[in-house]
Amino acid sequence: MTLEETLFTAEEGMEKSLSYMSHEFATIRTGKASPSLVESLDVEAYGTAMKLKQLALITTPEPRLLLIQPFDAGTVRDIERAINESRIGIAPAVDGKLIRLPIPELSEERRKELARTVKQIAEESRVRIRGCRREAMETAKKLQKEGVLTEDDLRSAETEIQKLTDRFIEQVDKQVGSKEAELMKI
Repeated sequence: MTLEETLFTAEEGMEKSLSYMSHEFATIRTGKASPSLVESLDVEAYGTAMKLKQLALITTPEPRLLLIQPFDAGTVRDIERAINESRIGIAPAVDGKLIRLPIPELSEERRKELARTVKQIAEESRVRIRGCRREAMETAKKLQKEGVLTEDDLRSAETEIQKLTDRFIEQVDKQVGSKEAELMKI
């Protein structure tokens, strides 16, 4: 493995961590309706677990309402059960072949709880990013022991890896700040 491959692998791992965090943030509801709140819910239908977005059309006809239209009317009860068992905390209202999810206003206590969850997810992401940094540093040290890198090359590689880490940690912090601001906005 070369230094360039090591840097690329580290950057790729950090990017995946950031992407996962962004996806997790999308599932945390603010005061407005968003299909991402429910689209990745697992629903037991047809004898197997499927994502809700594979079973239904999810729309937001109003800012505080999600409308779920199953492709097959037979899956309405399965979808309702999955929503009730999920951690989103919204009670579905079944209306024939449609499921309505009215998004209630967030209480101050719930906003703070969600902000803590956001910080926890962000910290997990930072830990993953630091893990990528550690792996890249170890690989660079192995390359130096094998004689591929000189002492100076190792120092510059470590500096480059740290710059990469700092850049991704900064992106995590920015996303956390914007998500917290979004949660606290009334």
